[in-house]
Amino acid sequence: MNRPITFAIPKGRILDEALPVMREAGIEPEPGFFDKANRALEFATNRDDVRIIRVRAFDVATFVAHGAAQIGIVGSDVVEEFGYSELYAPVDLGIGKCRLSVAEPKDAEPGQALSTLSHVRVATKYPELTRRWFAAKGLQAEIVKLNGAMELAPALGLTRRIVDLVSTGQTLKENGLVETETIMDISARLIVNRAAFKMMSGTLPALVERFRAIAGGVREAA
Repeated sequence: MNRPITFAIPKGRILDEALPVMREAGIEPEPGFFDKANRALEFATNRDDVRIIRVRAFDVATFVAHGAAQIGIVGSDVVEEFGYSELYAPVDLGIGKCRLSVAEPKDAEPGQALSTLSHVRVATKYPELTRRWFAAKGLQAEIVKLNGAMELAPALGLTRRIVDLVSTGQTLKENGLVETETIMDISARLIVNRAAFKMMSGTLPALVERFRAIAGGVREAA
């Protein structure tokens, strides 16, 4: 019997947009997946050869990179943050669009422009992307790692600047912050474990091509 494909999908912002794409690709989770009281993390699908795991976005990349899952959907921010050599990201799905940005208080003091500094202290959950971006500008970034509530860091004096995901900018505005720089634009990617792509040549490449065809249609419609 062939090994089933384990498909990792993220909790949070991408999930609602990913499910219709998966449905079009012929993969639908079992009813229990949609039960908000269900605490399970692994689910069957309408296909006997595909099961789903629902995990945090950062963990999607880890499960796929280490081969515990063979395929997944995650934001390009996560792909770039970890840089796993075992990951293959063949398809930009064109969903989950947002950006990774630098933000600071809207009433920032004069003389604190990045061009005048050599060192910055930044709160973020993206330490690698943040360090690389500031280093490219000739700045040393001291990272304060947070997993959420980034907008509180400037208000409570933890850091002056944050690096976080921005969609509409409303959360920044409500917390007295303004977006000052864009580090990267983000969209959801289909990711695949490189070894699994070769070993499961009878099933996995065909599934990837199905998603590629759907993504092409999404871009044309846009």
